[in-house]
Amino acid sequence: PYALPDEVQATRVLNGVLDLGINLIDTAPAYGSSEERIGRALAARRREYLLSTKVGEVFVDGHSIYDYSSAGMRQSVQRSLNALQTDAVDILLIHSNGDDVEILERTDAVETMLDLRDAGLARAVGFSGKTVAGARAALAWADVLMVEYHARNESHADVIVEANEAGVGILVKKGLASGHLPPSEAIPFVLGNPGVGALVVGGADLEHVRENLAIAQRSTRDASLQGTT
Repeated sequence: PYALPDEVQATRVLNGVLDLGINLIDTAPAYGSSEERIGRALAARRREYLLSTKVGEVFVDGHSIYDYSSAGMRQSVQRSLNALQTDAVDILLIHSNGDDVEILERTDAVETMLDLRDAGLARAVGFSGKTVAGARAALAWADVLMVEYHARNESHADVIVEANEAGVGILVKKGLASGHLPPSEAIPFVLGNPGVGALVVGGADLEHVRENLAIAQRSTRDASLQGTT
């Protein structure tokens, strides 16, 4: 457990993130008041960053509720756009409950995602899953995959290569193993993989974000000098 920032602190962190040059912000309806706070704090700066959110899961009264129906997903997107104070998001991901293949093959989720992209509500669509099988199944239609990848869990390493070959972007989640790996080691490990497009790292303290960014900048600079990125 950790203390969540209040409205003033959240606004400071969000604007500070953009001021540092970070240009991707990832959120979801399941992340409490995150979407509303981003909308209030950054609506006037919408052109400065890529915005990623999700459909399929909400978190209510301490419990996750999943809905992968077409109607449920469309309603979710509209709620997110209203909260985020924007007409479209740059990346929209299916928020998996762990039954990745079931969601992709036995619900209307994929067709609905493609329809939402065609309607201009999302510029890119993809899948935030939990299994290698799910990630591979999503390669056929996704623009972006969000996968867990770090030194303690390299199960998606081959999928990252396959996605790169297919022109599918890779966002890495839990790159610090949910806080169990030191940033000084975990961030260079993730960004050292040439198939990784971006690493999402949570941060409620701006100084902490600044420190992690410095690690990322050093690691990508070193990799570039070595000819690996």
